[in-house]
Amino acid sequence: MSAFVLVVDKNRVPQNPLHPGQARRLLKAGKAAVLRLFPFVIILKEAVVSAPPTPLVVKIDPGSKTTGIAVVQGDKVVLAAELTHRGHAIRQALQKRKSLRRGRRCRKTRYRQPRFLNRIRPKGWLAPSLMHRVQTVHTWVEKLRRYAPVNAIAQELVKFDTQAMDTPEISGQEYQQGTLAGYEVREYLLEKWGRKCAYCGTKDTPLEIDHIVAKSRGGSNRISNLCLACHECNQKKGNLCVQEYLKDKPAVLARLIKQAKSPLRDAAAVNATRWKLLQTLKATGLPVETGSGGRTKWNRTRLGLEKTHWLDAACVGEVETLQVKLKQPLLITCVGHGTRQVCRTDKYGFPSRHKSKTNLHFGFQTGDIVKAVVTKGKKIGVHVGRVACRATGRFNISTPAGLVQGLSHSVCSLIHQKDGYAYTQGSGGI
Repeated sequence: MSAFVLVVDKNRVPQNPLHPGQARRLLKAGKAAVLRLFPFVIILKEAVVSAPPTPLVVKIDPGSKTTGIAVVQGDKVVLAAELTHRGHAIRQALQKRKSLRRGRRCRKTRYRQPRFLNRIRPKGWLAPSLMHRVQTVHTWVEKLRRYAPVNAIAQELVKFDTQAMDTPEISGQEYQQGTLAGYEVREYLLEKWGRKCAYCGTKDTPLEIDHIVAKSRGGSNRISNLCLACHECNQKKGNLCVQEYLKDKPAVLARLIKQAKSPLRDAAAVNATRWKLLQTLKATGLPVETGSGGRTKWNRTRLGLEKTHWLDAACVGEVETLQVKLKQPLLITCVGHGTRQVCRTDKYGFPSRHKSKTNLHFGFQTGDIVKAVVTKGKKIGVHVGRVACRATGRFNISTPAGLVQGLSHSVCSLIHQKDGYAYTQGSGGI
């Protein structure tokens, strides 16, 4: 959802975003038409001579599972979205394919010696599940450039040395204990421990950094020795050994030790893709500003905003003030374009059914967002959602209220063509 509506002129040149009230008046007067539903874009029917539009900045907060996107004009948030990736699904699909192929080779071919260096990966290669994150973010940046006058990009990437930038002669302890001191470590721990107390699991309460092995007992400040605890648990534990403190809770102790030693997989995915994403964004030809996670959190805390992906994106880089009139962003979920696999298999890898070669049925294909107006029968009403097409002409529609089955293609009308994403419209839209 957006606090403003994106507008393009008759020649599809992006114009200044409009207030929803202005967009409604243009649509009712017949001076504009809906060009795209997600994100909501209108196109003017007449040529408009006006001053050059005010440039916008696309701000990105990359994440392993969800990436926050915000379009900012000056200090106003024009549009916000949260893009949910499907890297985990891609990884599972590749593992399944690998196991099926390996089983087939064992059944149908004799053993041969492995051949090395017959598949050389190019420089900068990333696993498909990681490259997917880069490509989807780039896709949405290009979409926004198509419908909005974007002239710059801001990405959360590296640490800004704000102390040295502000005071070049700063040094020593004054340099180390600056405004952003500790923010990077705290943000890492919040992500690692799920923003809850490691001992009692309490959420939505002020959390403190606790040493699993107390410093008085030889513990260090290494990340692997740090966890989050609520004030009550932190005081009760004191300098006790964690085994002694949790002697009556063996399950909690085992989980804590395992989680303390486990790597932060999501953080590793972001670290692996951030430079590739930066290179991809620079290839668009737009200037790209970078900022650290600590600076983003500092901006958000200073402005009194809650912790969400899209608000983090709006706070990336240099931010003095921010006007946020949005209550709910556009939620975008990557669902893919289906599969090219014609022969489907059972859980053992044996052929069980075949997929139709025809994807288009009665002008619709699975994944389209349609509106079905049913005037009689048990399913009377208006149903809007993603459609699953059948060659028989009886379609299933997934709506927010649930699945509606067996609707005729004759009552369906296309409102958004399949593009590999599912959308959830926030409240307050047009």
